[in-house]
Amino acid sequence: MLDINIIRKEPRKLLERLSARGYKLDISYFEELELSRKKLQKQTEDMKAKRNSLAKKIGFLKSQGLDANDLILESQSIPEDLKDLEQKLAYYQEEINKILFSIPNIPHISVPAGSNEQDNIEIRRWISDKMDMDASFNYKDHVEVGEPLGLDFSTAAKMSGSRFVYMTGGLARLHRALTQFMLDVHINNGYVECYTPYIVNASALFGTGQLPKFKEEMFAIKKGSFNHGNNSVDEQYLISTSEITLVGSVSNTILDMKDLPIKLTSHTPCFRSEAGSGGRDIKGMIRQHQFDKVELVQIVHPSNSYDALDSVLSDAERILQLLELPYRVVLLCSGDMGFCSAKTYDLEVWLPSQKNWREISSVSNCEDFQARRMKARFRNDQGMLEYVHTINGSALAVGRTLVAILENYQQKDGSLIIPEALRCYMNGSSILRS
Repeated sequence: MLDINIIRKEPRKLLERLSARGYKLDISYFEELELSRKKLQKQTEDMKAKRNSLAKKIGFLKSQGLDANDLILESQSIPEDLKDLEQKLAYYQEEINKILFSIPNIPHISVPAGSNEQDNIEIRRWISDKMDMDASFNYKDHVEVGEPLGLDFSTAAKMSGSRFVYMTGGLARLHRALTQFMLDVHINNGYVECYTPYIVNASALFGTGQLPKFKEEMFAIKKGSFNHGNNSVDEQYLISTSEITLVGSVSNTILDMKDLPIKLTSHTPCFRSEAGSGGRDIKGMIRQHQFDKVELVQIVHPSNSYDALDSVLSDAERILQLLELPYRVVLLCSGDMGFCSAKTYDLEVWLPSQKNWREISSVSNCEDFQARRMKARFRNDQGMLEYVHTINGSALAVGRTLVAILENYQQKDGSLIIPEALRCYMNGSSILRS
């Protein structure tokens, strides 16, 4: 979340910067709440001071053997009055927090203004000299290429419904090979591999910004518990990305500056309800309820966060380069960024059947936005506490990488060339056949 002092001190400037994201902040309502909160805060503090003063006077009179009944009578109404003030104060603070928690991050000054993906800016393209992008080749989509090789949507649908996939044989092994390959590359680049929970508490999702805004996109799990004779229900969620668990590992933590940067990577399944999404991506593996992803996270000193953003982007690009998949880097405009992001690059891979670039990774700098929500801080050279900055990126979405391989490495006879970088994970095989 944003520093509340930005809203208090520079509300008009904030309104202008948020408008670039298409977000309208009701600053008048916020200021009304703040005025009421300040008034109640003053009344509460005065009431507590009065309570303490009366207690001292009563104690003094009693110690002198004097009559304190009038003061005792005066003090008897204070607990109830104080409780009423504190309840009102809590209400206004909760309303202010609702506003704070709903405001997206402020775009970095280098982010182009825009309302949707049409306003994003292509930064560069990368195409391997070895990749044959013959426009005359009759490219099949990944479903048509993959089904003879072990891509099975009907079996998955029988058990789980639409937007799930079942893989068998060499294709399942290729999917696993991609995960191992990605992790090995990132570990060699200095990331610490992590195994994390796939189920988290709501507080973890709140800290990284998935809740409350994206609740409808999460899969909730309700579990009954028994506590001191009372039945209760605790709500937990399946993770939508291991960003949640990697970034969340430093929640409610005070780090030493020497601990920074922290570089973490993890492979997990990810679960998303994809509420409201549709169109052509219902078919195939592009948009699934369950998919695998290798995630990169860096937790860094604020002065280094944009260097870290470039570093994570480069690490994600390296995977695509080693796989020799054509891709481009796109800088997202202000209206197309995620809720927590101050600046985001997308990596888009070429899908020849669609004759289009499709997102395969997002790399974002959230600055201190997540750190404030989850109280992740470090002690600086002066011994003062500061919030860390968090950077995250997919490197990569495994299913979409498999889609790109199926489409870009398909052969006329229906076989699939295995990228050289993956052959050591496939027992030396160079081709996959049905």
